Amino acid sequence: MNQTGIAAVNPSLPTGFLTQGNEKLKERIYSRIRPDLERIEAEIDRHLSSSVPFISTVGRHIMGSGGKRLRPLLMIQSARLCGYQGNHDASLAIVFEFLHASSLLHDDVVDNAEFRRSQPAANVLWGNQGVVLVGDFLYSKSILMTVGYNDIRILQALSDATTNMAEGEVMQLIHADNLEISEGEYLEVITRKTAVLISAACQIGAIFGGGDLEQEKALRTYGHNLGIAFQLIDDTLDYTGDSNELGKPVGNDIQQGKATLPLIYALRNGNPGEKKKVRELFGTEQIRLEHLQEIREWATRSGGIAYARRLASEYVERAKEAIRIFPLHPTKEILLDLADYVIFRRA
Repeated sequence: MNQTGIAAVNPSLPTGFLTQGNEKLKERIYSRIRPDLERIEAEIDRHLSSSVPFISTVGRHIMGSGGKRLRPLLMIQSARLCGYQGNHDASLAIVFEFLHASSLLHDDVVDNAEFRRSQPAANVLWGNQGVVLVGDFLYSKSILMTVGYNDIRILQALSDATTNMAEGEVMQLIHADNLEISEGEYLEVITRKTAVLISAACQIGAIFGGGDLEQEKALRTYGHNLGIAFQLIDDTLDYTGDSNELGKPVGNDIQQGKATLPLIYALRNGNPGEKKKVRELFGTEQIRLEHLQEIREWATRSGGIAYARRLASEYVERAKEAIRIFPLHPTKEILLDLADYVIFRRA
């Protein structure tokens, strides 16, 4: 760690992004985005300062714990694809990382999480009250940073996204322990919780970069579909991933009573006897490890994992199709590669 608390940029490794998966694809992307990652890290470090030391401490804990920086990267690439060539994009791009970090802090409090990215969750270290307030600070700081760009269209897009995110959080809370949630309801939750911010990062990148309305719509659509695919893969990793790679316990969603698509599909199509057993297990206060493993294996055996991954692939193709309007360009290639990488990632 450097003196500020943010992980120093390693000359041979990314700062949390592209750490697992298809090696050739990873190397191809990273060779192109490394300068942007470095600029993003520098801006995050610069803007995390506060006259209240506790805010800086908690903020650096969540920001420096290995985040992928996907959202600010997408904003920068989207702006560049629309013609932007300056160096003032990184300060706006990190707004999306601040908002994401704010939502993670609030999520961990709601979920009583113990770990985040292989580290103790902030609420474990500093308690729920302080962590919620730091999350509020990061949110407010994001809005303040955005106001500085004096563009009502950017503010409108960001406000729409944050409102949808809040609604998604409430929807997820309402559906906690609800095994009757439909696929449509589940997709609505992950669209609001995850996809809207990724979509807004791409849309605002287009606005900032001077893109026309067609380009703005194309990049917003790209981000929307990429965001859904990203969360679908994230939810499959809760069943198939490795805790060391994920930075959190596998089966975490199951323990928290979240029925994600692999389980929703399995409950819809699986063996009746096994479905009954799973429903009974979800009714218990604490699911034992051996039962947790049974549920994970059953979801795989019933086709839930394959179905979720197949749907994610369809959304990735939709994302790639959305930016067909742009001519061949190195930045377009990065966005296409990032879409492909979503399917291959393991963390």
